[in-house]
This record gives sequence, structure tokens and C-alpha cells, in this order.
Amino acid sequence: MTTPAAPKRTTPEKTTPEQSAPERPLPERTAPGRPLPRAFPSTALRTELRRGIAPWTGPAVALTLLVPLWSKAAQWQGSWGGTQTELHAAATLLAGPLVAAAACWQGGREHRRGTVELLLSVPRGRFARVVTAMTPVALWAAAGYLVALAAVFAATAPYTGAGGPSLAIAVTDLGFLLSVAPVGFVVGRLVRWRLAAPVLAAILYVALGAPGYLEADARFLSPAEQFSLEGSVPVWWFAPVLLAWTGGVGVAVLLAYATRRRLLAVVPLVLAVAAGTLIARTGEDLLRDDPATTHRVCSRTGPGTPQICLAASDSRLLPRVSEALEGMFSRLEGVPGAPVRYVAPQYEPKEGEAPLAHVVRGRGITRDRLTDPREYAANTALGLTLRDCPDDGDRRNAEEADRMARTDDAVRSWLADEESPWYPESRRLARLEAMPDADRRAWLGHYLATRKSCVPAEVPAL
Repeated sequence: MTTPAAPKRTTPEKTTPEQSAPERPLPERTAPGRPLPRAFPSTALRTELRRGIAPWTGPAVALTLLVPLWSKAAQWQGSWGGTQTELHAAATLLAGPLVAAAACWQGGREHRRGTVELLLSVPRGRFARVVTAMTPVALWAAAGYLVALAAVFAATAPYTGAGGPSLAIAVTDLGFLLSVAPVGFVVGRLVRWRLAAPVLAAILYVALGAPGYLEADARFLSPAEQFSLEGSVPVWWFAPVLLAWTGGVGVAVLLAYATRRRLLAVVPLVLAVAAGTLIARTGEDLLRDDPATTHRVCSRTGPGTPQICLAASDSRLLPRVSEALEGMFSRLEGVPGAPVRYVAPQYEPKEGEAPLAHVVRGRGITRDRLTDPREYAANTALGLTLRDCPDDGDRRNAEEADRMARTDDAVRSWLADEESPWYPESRRLARLEAMPDADRRAWLGHYLATRKSCVPAEVPAL
């Protein structure tokens, strides 16, 4: 009987750790000095957006704009032109130096930390490093400006009449803030001084504001030139040309510092010079009249009631003006030669028209209301009785001039239904009030027929 053969034992082959480990792809090799083909810059940018001075720049810009604007809300709230005039001044004169100072502080960060030599070993080019470090300040500054822009527009929209905000002004202000960031950053890299940021802000504030005191058209080269946007809008090429001017300077500074081929900075510099030449030659013609806000809008009235005409941008004031002048209109009802239309001061009164009182926002108008309706009526009555006479003492003596002035004052006080501020005990005012209605209307008709005359003998006695 035979027994089965025992199975052969096999010993496992010895394997090295390199053979047992799974195959891994070899790391990509790049030439020295070239960036890795990964999304490393975007990762670094996200990190930079959350640290350092950059996140504080956005709230700082928003507060720098909103605090002074809120303190002067009565001067701009209710007018698109007034709103953007004030916002443009704050964005360029206040926020611009602030952004430059923040970018300057960001640019000097490596010098303060002593990491300049360490960054040279990072496998990224100089231009990528500069853009990654500078961009967060510019983006946060833009975000702060947009927040302030939305806030002031929301505050003024419920009280405005015709017209609307100017996109060109908003774009150029935003472009200026983005353009000043690389300039401040490069100064921070080149100037190793901790006080460079505040000093740069002070210098930039003076440089932006000083050209406004000049009379030459070259003052419009300053991004902080104060435009009067009440009833005016920029020309159609305003935004691209001003962006080429400010943006060209900013890009040229950035390329001259951060790229190896510094001659590339010549291209944006030439573009900036061409745009600046066009701006300086155009001057005040950068703005034109806005027909949407300057045409007259008149109230609808019944027979015998005078019409009130205001600029379209102030059309929401028509009911308030009508209420303020209601007493004056009732006193002139049935008077021969009484004005049939009252027009805003910017319009030349024609035959049968009279000027309204001159008021501005913040002084007489707040949002869509008259701050003092009685004073408005008194000033309108003063415009109806005011004579544009030369000072010719040879043609009339002092007594005749005083009599005419007292008569004008009595009529003005009676129309405004108030005592005379110049002649408190005016006997002429008492005589006018004591007249029968028919006689008073006849006398007032004779008076209004001579309200443009400078000859005292032609003015009826009272």
C-alpha cells in the first residue's frame, strides 16, 4: 500500500517596498522660474482676500463715503445730479487716498516681515506675486464703493423727479479707485518706511484737490474735478476716455515695476497720454445739458388759477409749491395784469410770467418738501415787486425813491400776509388792507402794470 506524496511547499518571493506599493504618478517637473500648472494663484488670492489689511479696506471705503454723505443728506437726497456730485467728490478726494494708503501698506508687508528673500524662492513669477498681493485691496475697495453707491441711490430714489443716475460717473469713480491701488502698492514696495502710507494719502489728497483751483481746462485731468451734475450729463465718450486716462497710468506703473519686459508699460502710458490730451482740450464740454431734467413741467390748474412751472427734476415739488402760494394766488385773484404763470428762476420770465423764489437743496428744499413754505411765498412775492433799477440819483430824489420802496414793500407784505420786516409800522400796508376789495384790485392792477418801471412818478401812490 502506497501513501500519497506530500504537497510541495513553495516559498513566496521576496518583494521590495518599491514593488509592493501601488504605482504613483511622478510629480510634474517644470523649468526653473516657471509657475506650476496648478490653480495656485487662485488659492493664494482667496487666502489674501481673507487676511491682512485687504478685508478692512472695503468697510473703510464704505464708511468714508457714507458718513460725510449722510451728514449732508439734505443737500443731495432727492436729486440724482446732487447725489452723484457729492458721491463723486467723496469717492475721489476721500476714498482715493484711503485706497492708495491701504495698497501702500499692503505693498510694504514683505519688507516689514523680512520675507523678501523667502518669496524669491516661490515658483511664481514676480508679476503673479504682485498681482496676487495687490488685487485683494482693489477688490475690497470696489466692493466698499458699490455698497455706498447702492445705499445713496436707495436713499434718494423715493424723492426724485425726472432723470436718473449717470452710469458713466459711477464707472469712472470705480475705475479710479481700481487704478490708484497699483500705484499705492508699488510705492509701498519701493519705499521702506512705515509712514509711507499716510504720507502718500496726504500727498495724493493735495494733488487731487489742487487743480480744482485752476481756471485752465487742464484741471479736468484731475479725477477729483468737481462736476456740476444738476441738469447736466457727461458726453457719450466720457467713461471710456477717463478710464483710459486713470487706468492707463495705473497699469503702466504696475507693468513697469512687476514685469521683466518693462517696455510693455509704454503701451498703456501712450494710451493714457492720448486720453489726457483729449480731456484737457475738451474741458467744460465734457458735460452737456440733460433735456430729460431741464425741460419745464407745469401744474394743471383751473380757470383763474396761475400755473406753476418747474424743472422736470423738481416736478415732485409742484404740489408743495402750489400749497405755499395758495394764499398769494387768492389775494391776486381778479387783479388785472396779474401773472398767469410762475416759472423757476432758471427760466427767463416772458410776458405774463413771474419768477418763483430761488431755493436750493439743503436751504429751502429737503428731499421733496419746502422747509419753510411761508418764507418761500414771501420771497416769491418779493420777486414780483422787486425792481431792477440802476442807482441813478440824478433822475429822482431820495424822497421819491423812499416812497416807491415803501409802496413796493407794502404790496409784498400784503401778498405774503405778514408784517413788513423793514417798515414794521407801515401806514401804506394799513391803507392797502383797509381798501374795499374792488378798489384794491383796481389799484393793484395799476401797480402791476408799472412793476418794471424805475420812474417813481409812474408808480401809483398809496
